[in-house]
Amino acid sequence: MAKNLTKRSEDYSKWYNELVIQADLAENSGVRGCMVIKPYGYSIWEKMQAELDRMFKETGHQNAYFPLFIPKSYFSKEASHVDGFAKECAVVTHYRLKDDGKGGVMVDPDAKLDEELIVRPTSETIIWDTYRKWIQSYRDLPLLINQWANVVRWEMRTRLFLRTTEFLWQEGHTAHATKKEAIFETEQMLGIYAEFSKNFMAMPVIKGVKTESERFAGALDTYCIEALMQDGKALQAGTSHFLGQNFAKAFDVKFTAKDGKQDYVWATSWGVSTRLMGALIMTHSDDKGLVLPPNLAPDQVVIVPIYRSDEQFEAVSKVAKEVMSELRAKGIRVKFDDRDTHKPGWKFNEYELKGVPVRLAIGPRDVENGTLEMARRDTLTKESISRNEVVEVIVPLMEEIQENLLKKAESFREENTHEVSTYEEFKEVLASKGGFIYAHWDGTNETEEKIKNETKATIRCIPLDAKEEDGVCMVTGKPSKRKALFAKAY
Repeated sequence: MAKNLTKRSEDYSKWYNELVIQADLAENSGVRGCMVIKPYGYSIWEKMQAELDRMFKETGHQNAYFPLFIPKSYFSKEASHVDGFAKECAVVTHYRLKDDGKGGVMVDPDAKLDEELIVRPTSETIIWDTYRKWIQSYRDLPLLINQWANVVRWEMRTRLFLRTTEFLWQEGHTAHATKKEAIFETEQMLGIYAEFSKNFMAMPVIKGVKTESERFAGALDTYCIEALMQDGKALQAGTSHFLGQNFAKAFDVKFTAKDGKQDYVWATSWGVSTRLMGALIMTHSDDKGLVLPPNLAPDQVVIVPIYRSDEQFEAVSKVAKEVMSELRAKGIRVKFDDRDTHKPGWKFNEYELKGVPVRLAIGPRDVENGTLEMARRDTLTKESISRNEVVEVIVPLMEEIQENLLKKAESFREENTHEVSTYEEFKEVLASKGGFIYAHWDGTNETEEKIKNETKATIRCIPLDAKEEDGVCMVTGKPSKRKALFAKAY
């Protein structure tokens, strides 16, 4: 049985790490900074993947796959892109090992590559080299491609799901005939991420545009969704980039328009990663363990039998299997845990820790009375329900729990969102309360850097729904047209 989790109020970081491991989501691997995603964690990721994949395909995107290795020369073609990723790249220099004469192996010095290969930190360069061959005319556009893949970014300080050297993600890369179409695509994909976060993760997000210093390397504009975690820190949950014609020019990707003139295509790229797992954990979970929204829970309902004899087990199992069949027929994901290796109390704790939305317990007395005990993970409440009403109680309850988790997260965000007008007030609120802080900023990199260096807070985004209002920067007193969203962040 797992030991008790550290309380969030005592040490939030320790609570998170313990929860990831005890709930069987992931563990550190033998490679520093990399993780093993365990079956339970991976099944949640698969649910995320399936829903996002459906949403991408409904908007006309197709999946493809591009190589893990990128020739070093490709990176030197787009200057700001290489600057942005240079310090995070893993580089392959040799292609063979040989016996070292001491019972081990060594890199064969004679097997040096003519050109080093970069293990992809992101795929813009190799994809745009490929698109040059795929795009000739306006008839080839738009090109709407996504890939599900792994990437490597050499991280010094890692944390399971939130920041690892290798992680899983999807990256969309699209090509368009006009600037207007590319901007529409960038905003549309941001909308899909926001919709997924709200409807499946029960996690409210703020849509916005990054400042110049926080922009993706090689982009003209980076759009993002920002979520607020329970410790008052922000988490960037997804990004969508308007790349302009930068990569098309770097890789000479031109098309012949309807009027016969040649032009460079307009580009976007967008992605979310296994970081969403960290966001899901930190948005809803409590001191007892994971709390999963029904829309992403691998098991929405678990049935635990309670019995003292084989005879009782048979009677209880019969009812449990009937209930399971009825619920599955309505599309509910149900697990019947009939293991005889663990006691019911142990199972109750395990499923509480793993965040299963609803637990049903059936004992001999329930069989006699035609009842079941139902426990909700989101409210930690228990009640007795009629065996004959299981379907009509449980099916709508899934939606109710999903809505409840969203409302709870929205209320938390509202309570932890502040507006300030002076830098002193900003520092005071940040130190005492944390959370999201709206404040006027003069739009300069210097002021942004000063705030970051002095407070460790960053501009998360300029919210898309920020209204224009005359104000003055909280630091410099210079004019400002709208408020920026600040927070300490992961």
